[in-house]
Formats: sequence, C-alpha cells, structure tokens
Amino acid sequence: MSVVSGDIDATGPVETGPALATVEPAPPLVLVVFGASGDLTARKLLPAIAALAHHGAVGEHFTVVGVARTEWTDEEFRKVALEAVPGADASWDPLVARFRYISGEYDAPETFDRLSQVLTECDEAFGTAGNRVFYLATVPAAFGLVAGALAAHGCNRPAAGGAFARLVCEKPFGTDLASAEALDAALQGGFEESSIFRIDHYMGKETVQNVLALRFANAIFEPVWNRRYIDNIQITVAEELGVEHRGGFYEHAGALRDIVQNHVMQVLALTLMEPPTTIDAQSIRDEKVKLLKAVVIPTVDEAVGNTVRGQYTAGTVDGKDLPGYRQEEDVAPDSRTETYVALELSVDNWRWAGVPVYVRTGKRLPKRVTEVALHFHRVPHLAFGGALSRDLRPNVLVLRIQPDDGISLVFGAKVPGEAFRLRSVAMDFSYAEAFPGPEADGYERLLHDAMIGDPTLFIRTDEVEQAWKIVDPILEAWSDVDVPLAHYPAGTWGPHEADLLLAREGRQWRMP
Repeated sequence: MSVVSGDIDATGPVETGPALATVEPAPPLVLVVFGASGDLTARKLLPAIAALAHHGAVGEHFTVVGVARTEWTDEEFRKVALEAVPGADASWDPLVARFRYISGEYDAPETFDRLSQVLTECDEAFGTAGNRVFYLATVPAAFGLVAGALAAHGCNRPAAGGAFARLVCEKPFGTDLASAEALDAALQGGFEESSIFRIDHYMGKETVQNVLALRFANAIFEPVWNRRYIDNIQITVAEELGVEHRGGFYEHAGALRDIVQNHVMQVLALTLMEPPTTIDAQSIRDEKVKLLKAVVIPTVDEAVGNTVRGQYTAGTVDGKDLPGYRQEEDVAPDSRTETYVALELSVDNWRWAGVPVYVRTGKRLPKRVTEVALHFHRVPHLAFGGALSRDLRPNVLVLRIQPDDGISLVFGAKVPGEAFRLRSVAMDFSYAEAFPGPEADGYERLLHDAMIGDPTLFIRTDEVEQAWKIVDPILEAWSDVDVPLAHYPAGTWGPHEADLLLAREGRQWRMP
C-alpha cells in the first residue's frame, strides 16, 4: 500500500513537490570557499549554489570567492563552475561571472592579505554589505590553520555595523575527544560558537528532519515511542561501494570515525530525544545533547564485548570479482582498519531504559540503505497459534533515510482464504510519490541555512564532544592487538559475529 499526496485531506488541497516550498532570500554576502579547487566544491557546493540561485535565494548581491593552493585565475575558476553545473538555468552564467579566485597557501599571510582586498572589492562592486560566510572545504588538518589566519587578518570581524562573519566547518570534527577539543579551541579562538556552523550532510536529508514531524505532529506515534512498547531499535547505514580511491583516507579514519561518531549519533539523537518545548535551534539541540548524555559510555571491557569490527575480503557480486580491503589502493597489506562496525548501546533514561540500540554500518554490503527500525514488543497473547501465525512478525516502524526516502509500518494481516492465517505486511509512505518533483539536496538546504543564520541542523560543540565520549572507549578497546578483527566477503551483510551480538538476546537483524 502506498500513500500519495492528496489521498486524504480534510482541509484543502495538498501541496506537492518540495520545489513549491518558499525559499527565504539570503542576505547580501560573499561566500568564501577554502578548498575551491577540490572535489567537494565541484560535486556539491557549486551545484547547491546554482540551485539556490534558481530558487531566488541568492541574487545580484551575492558572490563566491574561491581560495585554494591550485594556481587558477578568476576565469579558470569560473570555467570550472560552469562545467560543474551542466544545464543550469539563465541565472547561473551572470552569477558565475562575478566569481573571484585567490591562489595561495593557507599558512601564507599574503593569501589572506589578498582575500581582505578582494572582499572589499566585492562589497564595493556587488553590494555584499560586509557579510561573510567562510566555508572550510579543505583537508581537516587545515581547519584550525585557516580559522586562525582569518582571525589574525581581521576577517572574522564584520566589515560593517550589523554585518556578520560565519564559519562553516566540514566533518570530521577531530579524530577523538582530545583532537575535537583542540579543534574547537582553534575555531573558537577566532569565532564565537554562535558563528560556527559544523555541517553534517545527513542532517540535510528530508527523512532525518521528518523524524521530528513524525514524532511530534502525530498523536498516534508519540504515545508508543518508549520502552513500554518498543523492544529494540536498529540503525543501519549500509554501502555497496568499497573504499574506491579513498584508501589512504580510510586507513586513518575507519567506519567508526567516518560514520558512527557523526551520522549515526545525529540520527540516534533525533530519533530518541525528548520533545523540545519549541521547534527552534536551541530547544532541538538542547534535547539532542541531553539524549547523547543519557547514552551509557562503555568501559573498555564493555566495548570489547558489545562491539564487532569487521573488514571485507574479496567476493563476487553480480558475477563481478571484487577485491578485499587489503588489496585496495593505498591500503596496508596487513591493515586492521575496520570497514564494518556493529555495536550495542543503551540509553539510561526514563523513556528508553532497558531498550537496546543496535547499530551497524559497513562497506561492500549487498545494498545501499540507511534506515532506523523500531521493533515493537510481541503482543502479550497470540490466539492464533501454530501454523496460523508462523509468518507473523512483531510490528516494525522503519524510517528510510536513503535511497528510497520514506516510512514503512509492518503489521499483521489476514491472508485471503477460509483459514485464519496471518502474515506480516508493510504499509509504505514514499516521499517521491507524496511530493513529486525535485528534492532539495542536503548541501543546498544546509548552505542556505548557514547564509540566513539558522543553526538548527548544524552540530553544536557539546554534541560533538559527547559523541566522542561515547566512541572513545571503543577506539581504545580496538587499539589492543588482541581484540579480534572479523572478516566478511564483499557482497554479504557482514561478519557472523555481528549476528551473534543480537542472537545472545534472541534477536536478529532486520533485512532491509
């Protein structure tokens, strides 16, 4: 069963298509992108800027200044921008014609002297009013360096009364708690916390945000969103791809740092947090932090017993032979870096006490899917015993984050026929069907929010640090060479040890 826009409406017509949503125009500003010659800028930022221009969110009082080590001219940067957005509408060419570019090292004073000069020229030529958004699309090692240089050259201070200067920082936010605290100290040395926007593109996804609507705008869900009705929660972030050409990066990151500490913790916090008093940035972020503080921080010994780390080996998918992780480019032949993580967490508060939260993420799994599944308790008494109910499973509410954004509710129904035989079926809601039309990319939404100064979907420093406090004992446990590294063939759902993690309590992973 599918739910489509317009099926049920007691008040009037239903709007269809995210593109119909009103987009608040951004104020006049200069967007300064550090790392402007990199892959992130070409694949994500430039298309997002073009989409904002198409929707009227940015206009004649907006421009982009790219900064990178690559020796380009203004014209070369503009050419790259045009090629990055093929088929853009008529608003794109005149906007790109205003773009500027600065070539230089991130630790060279002359780079920032030139930047100050170009920003002044943009204010005079395009009426950008002294407003700045600095986007750090560089390697993480340069984050603190750039933030410090901006402060040293006065770029962190608004150029005019009432103007603003904001800093947007890409993940990863450190590699452990100590490095995250050091990074925050570097960023906050030049910018107020209220002006720092830590970006996690998962927070820009419609389904992630719709968790708030599902829980707090519907009377039927919130009453059962607790330990009395829910038996366990499963969060899955699965990828079909391997590390591709990012072996060097992955060797230093691993799945725990790359996915669990940020994406998973953000989704977990939104799913399990208490209702905010109002739907504003401070209230929502306060509740997320409260939830993360309720997650039980494991001891090193508990981390060993409640986690599984795995690494994919060679396998065959659809008749294609795939290499193991250790055969990938820039990966050590004896690497112990995890490409798969499974773990059990617990939340020590009134709502969730006793409800295990199972997390798994991995590369080279059978399909690409990100979802949160809330598994409900079995009914206290099932009158339809034996063969009549052998195909019946407990109710499950599934929040599909990607790729097919939507919500599914699994419930029991009678199979047609004379016998009273039961089977589990699914009722599906699909965003693509309910809201046809182009969906805003996560970067488009988050970049716009940074421009207008809305921090709701960005990560506050105490959120980052609390997430690292949960993850750090696991990293410490895994640093022991005696802690096993499980293996799984590419194209499977991970190592057998991950199944045992649930089987010890009589549970099993949901198959997406």
